[in-house]
This record gives sequence, C-alpha cells and structure tokens, in this order.
Amino acid sequence: MKTAPARLDAPEPAVAVDTGSGPVTVDPVRWPDVAVVPPASWARRTATRTLVRRALRGLPVRARFAGGDTLGLGGPLLEVRDPTAFHTRIGTGGLVGFGESYMAGEWDAPDPVAVLTVLAAHAADLVPAPLQRLRRLWAPRHPHDERNTPDGSRSNISRHYDLSNDLFALFLDDTLTYSSAVFRGFPARWDRLAAAQHRKIDRLLDLAGVGAGTRLLEIGTGWGELALRAAARGARVTSLTLSREQRALARERIRAAGLGDRVSVELCDYREARGTYDAVVSVEMIEAVGAEFWPTYFRGLDERLAPGGRVALQAITMPHERMLASRDTFTWIHKYVFPGGLIPSTRAIEETARDHTRLRLARRDAFGAHYAETLRLWRERFTERADDVEALGFDETFRRLWTFYLAYSEAGFRAGYLDVQQYLFTKENPAR
Repeated sequence: MKTAPARLDAPEPAVAVDTGSGPVTVDPVRWPDVAVVPPASWARRTATRTLVRRALRGLPVRARFAGGDTLGLGGPLLEVRDPTAFHTRIGTGGLVGFGESYMAGEWDAPDPVAVLTVLAAHAADLVPAPLQRLRRLWAPRHPHDERNTPDGSRSNISRHYDLSNDLFALFLDDTLTYSSAVFRGFPARWDRLAAAQHRKIDRLLDLAGVGAGTRLLEIGTGWGELALRAAARGARVTSLTLSREQRALARERIRAAGLGDRVSVELCDYREARGTYDAVVSVEMIEAVGAEFWPTYFRGLDERLAPGGRVALQAITMPHERMLASRDTFTWIHKYVFPGGLIPSTRAIEETARDHTRLRLARRDAFGAHYAETLRLWRERFTERADDVEALGFDETFRRLWTFYLAYSEAGFRAGYLDVQQYLFTKENPAR
C-alpha cells in the first residue's frame, strides 16, 4: 500500500505499539502499514528468522533480541524490541518492512548510522545468492502510477518537496540548499555549512562558465540559492521546478535580493523547457528522472544547450552492478521519501550521454565523504529540533521516518555504497 508522509491536521485514532521501552504511537489512518504488523505464516516467519540470524552472526554488529540472545561479531548495537514483528515485517516486505519496523519502534539503535553503515557495506551479501537470483519473484515492484511521466513526476516531487518549507528550514542552513556541500576539512561544523554550500554552488557555476551575460538554465530550483548566486554574477537565469512550495519561497527570496529582473522561476517539467542557453546546471535532480527517462533527460540538456555551451551536473551515484540488481525493486525510500526515484551509476550517466546526445564528458569529480558530513549535520539539527518538528504538525512516526531516512542516507555514503559526483559536459561549436 502506498503511504505518503502526512501532517497532523486533525485528531485521528492511534495505536500504541509497546516495544518494551515505552509505546510508540502510530496513527493507523496516516500510517496503516506501520500501525499493523502484516499477516504471515509460521513457515515464512521461521524462514525469515533463520535468514536474518544467519546474516547477523557474520556481521560486525551486536544484535540484541528481547527475551533472547545477542548475535554478531561485535560492534554497534542493534536492539530488536519485538522480534516477532521484526521478522514478520522483513519476511513480508523486505527492505520496506525493515524500515517500517523502525518507524513502529520494533527495533532501534543508540547509533543508527553505525548500524546502517555496516548493513550498507554488506548489502550485496545479506540476501543469499539463490534468493538474489530470484529477486524478481519476491521483491515488491514499483507502482505503475509512480512512473516519471510528466504527471507522475509532478505527483512524486510534490510528495516530498511540498511537505512544508518550514520543515526543511528547521534542519537546512540559511542557504536552504538540499544537496551535498563541499567542505574545506573534516569533521564538518554547522557554522561552516552555509559557506560549504556556497563553495559547492560556485564550483558548479565555474564549471559551467557562468558569468555576466550568461544565459543559464537551471533544472531543479530547490529554494533558489544557485539561481541567486548565478544572477549575482550577472547571469540571466531560467530555473525550472515542479514544486509549488519551492517555487513560492524561491521567488520570495529572489525578490528580496532585488534580482527579480534576472531570474525567472517556472513551474515546468524539464521536458517542456524551451529556448537556447549558454549553460545548463542541474543539481541532484537526475535521481528523480528514472531510468526509463534518462535518454529524454540528457537529450533535453543537449537540445537546450547552445553550441560551445557547458553542462554542470551534480548527481548521487551507486555502483553499476548494485544499480542493475536493485533498479526494479520498490524500497522503503520509494514508499516513504522519494517515490519514483532511482540513483544512477556513473557508467549509466556517461553511457546515456554518449549514446543519446552530442555532449562530451570533460570532467568528473567524486566527493562522497562530503555528503556523509552534510547529512550528519542535517540529521543532528533535525534531532535537536524535534519539538519544533512536532509543533509544525508532524507526528512521532514521521519523525522516526525522517530520522531513519537521514541516517540511512548518511550510512550509504560512509559505507561507499553511495557517492556523489560533479560532472562537466561540453558541446562542440561546429563553427569553430
């Protein structure tokens, strides 16, 4: 069942799930698949329990089961408060069930990033090879209505980015930049995050050659910081977004900066873009495109770019083999955070650009460790401001969801399962 994160706009009956360390209140109307443990046969529960315990025994963790023993080779603590529910959810929902079990409070960890980093580092080995080969038979499939068609993309984007501008402002820095920063050194500090975000943006603008008089197309506005900095350089910016919430605040910020004559923010799909530009910049937007539409996306970049122009692209990536193995699987992240999303591999990006466009790869730089630190700062800020999140109307289940999402993402970068790249593509000018 598809369930979008929801705010508490009216009182609803709730279910108190007793996890052994106090109840976690779950609203069954907003979170039906979290409030109720799905039915499963004794055989399925037993088989799942056997597989889970076998996997945990060989991992550098301490998995402590309520009323039972502790498994693992030693390391960060994973505390399973309700083993029956934990095994049932994993047995019936796989990765979706694992995340929902956390949302329900059936398992927890003093340091969830450490636990999830171990799991991410061993992602290819957690499921036995015979079951991996049968993945298409047991893994949930993507809902058809989450395909990234123009209408599907609008719905998918809205479910995440239109949650609440105030929510994002609670854990992002003053630039409201929702992508990896580039730091001068580690460990990163909160008071240096805004400067690190500007460093990332300026590097992309430099790659794209953006300066006075540049006609710049930005695909994916965010809350407008890149457009603001490009306009401050003297560029004329057309920025495209599908989020009404983001567009409203981006326009407000642009007006306040006195740059409204240089920046146009349009509610427009990248497939509907028109015009010709000297440069195109797109930051962590390709992850929302979907493999089906990657050729369309790159052809759009090519078609909008003038000969001699440059494209600066920032993209989260994953290993190609893992992308191929998981690309058709419907995961917890799809269900609750980024519907329709798919993280590409560097190979997929480069082959798509090569095979479908006149764009040529000129440069690629990876900086995954910087994303891990960016996510840590966001997660810590979100935790510190839990009361403010609640005051906005987001319930306890949502707060656990968001904590898990940020920790899960950070762990992916710390384990090297995920990376982030800045690309420069160029387009030859045949007149020269």
